[in-house]
Amino acid sequence: MKKTGSITILTASSTAARLPGTAGLAAINGALEIMVPILAKDLKPIRVNAISPGVIDTPWWNFLNEKDKQETFRQFSQQIPVGRIGAAEEIAQAIAGVVTNNYLNGSVIFCHGGLS
Repeated sequence: MKKTGSITILTASSTAARLPGTAGLAAINGALEIMVPILAKDLKPIRVNAISPGVIDTPWWNFLNEKDKQETFRQFSQQIPVGRIGAAEEIAQAIAGVVTNNYLNGSVIFCHGGLS
């Protein structure tokens, strides 16, 4: 990797959601987020950042039938300050911003519509 390179880790908002049944996910994602500033120092000058998405409409939710998925999204939308579920394109935009900003380093960017 070039010395001007960038590593972007994808975590999840389970670290802040505190939902029943997500302890394992929260622990894994929390550990990744804690590692980001440490890795940024260890791997310098390579930049290390993370994006932490919230509830995003992706195929990950396809384990639910369409009716249940839409009801789940409706319930989450009521809790998210922007009032809707996120789109994969919005997470891609956040990743592109982190990768192209050569001064951003050691940061976790929360892209979750204000859900915390």
